Amino acid sequence: MPPAARTSSRRRPPHDVADLSLATAGEARIDWADAQMPVLAQVRSRFGAERPLDGLRVAACLHVTAETGNLVRTLRAGGADVWLAAANPLSTQDEVAAALVLADGVAVHARRRIDRATYARHQETVAACGGPGPHLTMDDGGDLLALLHEPAADGAPTRASADLIGGTEETTAGAIRLRAMARRGELPVPVLAVHEADTHRVVENRHGTGQSALDGILRATNVLLAGRTLVVMGYGSCGRGVAARARGMGAAVTVCEVDPIKALEAKLEGFDVAPSLVAAERGDIFVTVTGNRDVLTREHFERMRDGTILANAGHFDVEISLGDLAAAADGPPVEVRPLVERYVVGGRRLHLLAGGRVVNLAAAEGYPASVMDLSFTNQALAVEALVRQPGRFAPGVHRVPQEMDAEMALLKLESLGLGIDVLSDAQSAYGRSWG
Repeated sequence: MPPAARTSSRRRPPHDVADLSLATAGEARIDWADAQMPVLAQVRSRFGAERPLDGLRVAACLHVTAETGNLVRTLRAGGADVWLAAANPLSTQDEVAAALVLADGVAVHARRRIDRATYARHQETVAACGGPGPHLTMDDGGDLLALLHEPAADGAPTRASADLIGGTEETTAGAIRLRAMARRGELPVPVLAVHEADTHRVVENRHGTGQSALDGILRATNVLLAGRTLVVMGYGSCGRGVAARARGMGAAVTVCEVDPIKALEAKLEGFDVAPSLVAAERGDIFVTVTGNRDVLTREHFERMRDGTILANAGHFDVEISLGDLAAAADGPPVEVRPLVERYVVGGRRLHLLAGGRVVNLAAAEGYPASVMDLSFTNQALAVEALVRQPGRFAPGVHRVPQEMDAEMALLKLESLGLGIDVLSDAQSAYGRSWG
């Protein structure tokens, strides 16, 4: 169905988006991404036939991009009533938000470059789902579940209703937050941590973050990476991707780590390894990707070279200490390019990208659609598992079932026209014989 016809066939739900006239452009953008997401398209087709989410309210706090648009359409095909807020004030694609309102009947509350008060209000609105609250949540940072389990203003223990079944979480930072809630006894529902799936770690973290983080840095600055020293703070699966892509573009890469095993891996894979204060004196570009806070602080800023670029590829804007940067600076920052702020520290110019927010979404378009194909298939299948398999998952944070992970990898290989071998009966028996 062409975009105009689809737009005219939907009711207009509650929303707060920048400009509904952008809807046609947004539909074209979503459709372009859809062509690169064949695995999710298969799930959407099945959801349309089986309606596993019929009548359920889904509250989602995700980056409002074209790829997310295809996830939301899959949930709608399954029968869900979807309320959507942004997981970052700088990540919303306004045309996609408009298209989801007009073409797909989604209650979107997201606009690009909003202030913190509006950002918080959007999340409050989506967490309420029009009053009764959600049956399911989809988080990218743990915001919705944390909000739902805060004490309610009316004196109730929390805002979460008895209808809440569970949720999904997309990020390492969010899972850390939710596991802390679970330890305190504040998480009474199961959460499937889709970022812990092997498919997610290999495809999205390594290849998606690796490419898109550098894409954001280059779009914001237009610098040449070849011949520069790029420092990667953290050598998890995302850091590995950033390091590999930077080396491929000619940068000399230094890795900073707190885990000795990961530091050894980085060294054996050909990267320089150094303590962060030593690297601070050598680097031209710094990329934080740890999921933790205060990775770069005043001590680092005071050692950095003139012209240094600071970028964050972690979810929250806490990895680069913005308070320390402001305190160390000789005066207020100056925006020298869109999303590039210059701080002068001891006469040396340090350039902060996207206000310390996740650079691949704030300064670029996030992960390519083919990367998000598996991640969002994970999300769709995870909420289906929570609904169709009640009681399988106890309250707390769980990784997605291994069989679902493997099935998605097989579907992705098939979509690429690839096959793999299968063990013979004798080989399977041999493997079991040592058990």
